[in-house]
Amino acid sequence: MTTLKQEKTRFDTRLSKEQKLFFERAAQLGGYRNLTDFVILTVQNRAKEIIEEREKIIASMKDSEIFFDAILNPNSPNSDLLLAAEDYKSLSPK
Repeated sequence: MTTLKQEKTRFDTRLSKEQKLFFERAAQLGGYRNLTDFVILTVQNRAKEIIEEREKIIASMKDSEIFFDAILNPNSPNSDLLLAAEDYKSLSPK
């Protein structure tokens, strides 16, 4: 079995003593092994939420563009649709 080696990088930040104690308490109460795990997992989850939300908005905007383009610039009916319309008209009472 092969293992992929992930390249590691460092992230440093400065916190007030109160912030660090507050975050450490949350990590402990949340059942995290340590402050680093708490910060990494919390930030990762929030980043995922933000990205998914923005991608939905972008997809929704693209869907709107496609929909309104189809409404404002419809294609001409193809032969099957024209034939179906003729069949329908022939079945309808006059």
